[in-house]
Amino acid sequence: MSDALPPLREVIARHDLGADKSFGQHFLLDLNITRKIARAAGAASGDRIIEVGPGPGGLTRALLESGAAVIAVERDRRFLDALEELRSAHPGALTIIEADALKADERALAPAPVKIVSNLPYNISTGLLVKWLVANHQDEAPLWTQMTLMFQKEVADRILARPGSKTYGRLSVIAQAASRPRRAFDLPARAFTPPPRVDSSVVTFEPATDRLADVGALEQLTQAAFSQRRKMLRSSLKPLWGAGVEARLAAADVAPTKRAEELTVAEFLKLSE
Repeated sequence: MSDALPPLREVIARHDLGADKSFGQHFLLDLNITRKIARAAGAASGDRIIEVGPGPGGLTRALLESGAAVIAVERDRRFLDALEELRSAHPGALTIIEADALKADERALAPAPVKIVSNLPYNISTGLLVKWLVANHQDEAPLWTQMTLMFQKEVADRILARPGSKTYGRLSVIAQAASRPRRAFDLPARAFTPPPRVDSSVVTFEPATDRLADVGALEQLTQAAFSQRRKMLRSSLKPLWGAGVEARLAAADVAPTKRAEELTVAEFLKLSE
């Protein structure tokens, strides 16, 4: 069906759809690339997929080609007419929601579980990721079975970083505690229109083997630990735990002289419990 659709560049020109820097927009127009993302997501007939920031619909086309039902969440009204044309070409398969994804309730958009696939707007990518990671551990039924998300490469590096590295931090711990992230592939800046200043990475996320009992406690702990990452834990965690900080560290068998960047994800989980 998408072969009968006009090229994306024609759609963008006809609707005068320039990328808006304030929304962190960078378009993927090459269907070979968007199909590669859809394959990495395992998109297939019967899937319900939430896509945030579809823009002119490049990735949306590839997801619809797979036979999946797509719920597209778009904040920028300029793209709604172009998306309506795509919905007409795929009757019953595309739902368009005009909303701010940071405020949207995904469980109200489609019956869980869903897949989440998106070329994320750069300026809200980490906020959305943490929101979705937390969501999978808050209710009895998981929100998602897989996420396939595009980030700036430096953000992907932080998500996947190992203890002891300069990029290891709060995002690394939360992502690796709440899910199983894996880099699918990288994309150079020239693959986008307009090209950003940095390269990008597609990262897939599988749910964690064990559900986290208290994601909030882990968020508080990592916030305190990494806000002063060069300090020893007995100092950086004192504002959180007060005079009992050394006793708590001892109970988790964590040396008080360690720094946040030296702790494994397992050690952070033990401390948060």
